[in-house]
Amino acid sequence: MTTSATAPALLALQQACATVGLDPSTAVPVRIAENQIWRLPGGVIVRIARPGQAAAARREVRVAQWLAASGVRAVRPIDVQQPVEADGRPVTFWGELPAHEHGTETDVALLLRQLHALPKPDFDLGYLDPFVRVGERLQAATTLNEDDRRWLHELHQGLAVAWEKRPAGLPECVIHGDGWPGNLVRTATGRVMMDLERMSVGPPEWDLVSTAVRMTTTGAVPREQYATFCDAYGIDVTTWPGYRTLAGARELRMVTYAAQHAASNPEWAAQAQHRVDCLRGRRGPRPWNWKGIM
Repeated sequence: MTTSATAPALLALQQACATVGLDPSTAVPVRIAENQIWRLPGGVIVRIARPGQAAAARREVRVAQWLAASGVRAVRPIDVQQPVEADGRPVTFWGELPAHEHGTETDVALLLRQLHALPKPDFDLGYLDPFVRVGERLQAATTLNEDDRRWLHELHQGLAVAWEKRPAGLPECVIHGDGWPGNLVRTATGRVMMDLERMSVGPPEWDLVSTAVRMTTTGAVPREQYATFCDAYGIDVTTWPGYRTLAGARELRMVTYAAQHAASNPEWAAQAQHRVDCLRGRRGPRPWNWKGIM
């Protein structure tokens, strides 16, 4: 099925599948966002990344292979030479997971604890950039007025300074980078890690902040569930002196992600503006009710 949203990646899908000997004629779109995800018959998932992301795609495949060798359950690349460059975009091929659902807070905590305990691999993962693509997203956020965009730019600059001066925390390690229940899922046979593109070396608090923000900022996680997360991991990151800096970076990313996509998806404009209004103190104190953006 081809729509106006899926059409830009269709040529890449066809070219990449031809390169590795797969048939894309009955491919079905699974998720159309910054990266496009397609399903092929036979349990193959095709991931079409943005142009210019070939190095990241190669690293993601290598990370998956390293996790498999380390005993961590995660998505697995299929046995073809990849990534494939097609129509200027890197394309990777993965084994489809069995039926699964979002992980619980305990699932997330236990997978993160297992990951954080691993020794660093013998290849370069790169160091965490907590503000990756924030500037690009702000530039694309055309539904916001100039005053709001200027304020967000200033917030970005202030948080970048605070990040460099953040207090010491836990020892740095391999981190997932986007550790929320949609990426750390549960199948009938156990917990599985997905979406490996943001894995890097950095402070483990960055992974823990994702769940904490869902309690303190968006209100998606009740305090009782957050307490189970802390018990399972062994630490409450909200008590760390650097929490507000990392939480602020997470909030900024969530706002700019929504604002960027509102420019091409008008139905998200109200939510993007709502998030900006919350940060600017126009919607009362945290937690706020932020709806998901796909």
